[in-house]
Amino acid sequence: MKQLLEVLGFLALVQGVAGLVHEFTHWDWGLVQRLDFLDGYEVYASIALLVLSFALFAAAESRKPG
Repeated sequence: MKQLLEVLGFLALVQGVAGLVHEFTHWDWGLVQRLDFLDGYEVYASIALLVLSFALFAAAESRKPG
């Protein structure tokens, strides 16, 4: 379970960073800008993904190994 939380946290971190990089540099990568229902809210979604990733990492650290 701990490894699953870490993997999900890493994916959320990468997608959050990718969304912010896309907004400020217009590089075309990441998932956030490809979702039509987030049109106009990409920065907020990317920040939410970053917060989610930190929460997932904290939850993973609180779990026992194994």
